[in-house]
Amino acid sequence: MFRFIFRRILQAVPLLFIISIVLFFLMRNMGDPIAAMAGRNITRSSDRERLTRQLGLDRPIYMQYIYWLVGNDWAKTDLDGDGIAETPGTRKGILRGDFGTSLVNRGKPVVKVIAERLPNTLILMIVAETVIIFGSLVVGVYSAVRQYSALDNIMTGLSFIGYSMPIFFIALISMYLFGVLFKRWGLPYLPTVGMFDPNIGKTPGQIALHLILPTFSMSLISFAAYSRYIRSTMLEVMNQDYIRTAKSKGLPRRTIIFIHALKNASLPIVTVVGLDLPLLLGGALVTERIFAWPGMGRLFLDHVSRADVPVVMGILMMIAVAVIVFQIITDVVYAWLDPRIRYEK
Repeated sequence: MFRFIFRRILQAVPLLFIISIVLFFLMRNMGDPIAAMAGRNITRSSDRERLTRQLGLDRPIYMQYIYWLVGNDWAKTDLDGDGIAETPGTRKGILRGDFGTSLVNRGKPVVKVIAERLPNTLILMIVAETVIIFGSLVVGVYSAVRQYSALDNIMTGLSFIGYSMPIFFIALISMYLFGVLFKRWGLPYLPTVGMFDPNIGKTPGQIALHLILPTFSMSLISFAAYSRYIRSTMLEVMNQDYIRTAKSKGLPRRTIIFIHALKNASLPIVTVVGLDLPLLLGGALVTERIFAWPGMGRLFLDHVSRADVPVVMGILMMIAVAVIVFQIITDVVYAWLDPRIRYEK
């Protein structure tokens, strides 16, 4: 297994290199970094020329990529014609952990900008994914065991309704119902924006209270999809020969369902979870935007709209690495769930 993991990591290196090239060339056409730095102020032509040299934007695009990848602290050149070799905006490159500085946040390191928002997204992601997995397991297994029962038909109908509704519609309806109408009716209502009440502070209780609506909105669609996956795979597994053999041996029904059936039926859902987690790590764009949750999704949208290329590239590369890491974890979980799967001779 360790040889397999090491081999997958080696295979990921050229893949990340190709991804970084594609993303870098796309981001360089995203907008004007000089205008992003100036904000609403008008940039003078002399300042614009100076900033262009400092950022290396006057160089060929392949040289800009090399500087971004390996840094430019080795490339001492005379940029202003005074006979002195200097490198304004010197950086070490992402291979040495330097993703550059934000153009919008006035020279703040990209790593620090991301680190401030990443814990908020992790809180939302872990809570939402926990609710999705455990809730869908309960509903999916029950629907498969009690196929065509009244509750199965009800859950099937609700799943199709939930899966067909867009996330922004669910978020806005939940805000209006649990935040606006409940307050108007004199009932206990839920906060609709932010991560905590500024008058109270960032306490665990405040975070938990503000998590309810974003978690509900994120979970509803995925919950509907996951429960349908589990139901269909459980129905397929329950008709296999080894399940009939286990029944004929007189094994307890709970053992047959949760040990023999669910363990094999969970393989497809592991793939879906492995693909969803890296995307949630990048932030739930619509959910965080609507509920003003200060996470990675909101950070991404804010800096894309202002052409802050270093921050956007840092977020996208983080997601690319997360996809590869979670795919390796998914393969390991596969081998643990199904002993027939072997990655080594």
